[in-house]
Amino acid sequence: MRINADADRCVGAGQCVLAAPDLFDQDDDGTVTVLTEPGAATKDAAREAVHLCPSGAITLEDG
Repeated sequence: MRINADADRCVGAGQCVLAAPDLFDQDDDGTVTVLTEPGAATKDAAREAVHLCPSGAITLEDG
């Protein structure tokens, strides 16, 4: 599984960080940054972050 985060689409709501703090952070402007790719223990949190993102800036690729 791979995380794609579109910084241009991000609105800085921070829902991804709240849902999966091991996977996401925000830069000084509030834009999403990916810290690491999800492992077995964080796949559900990654999916939750995608679901909660109000702008659709986060997507997942299986594979």
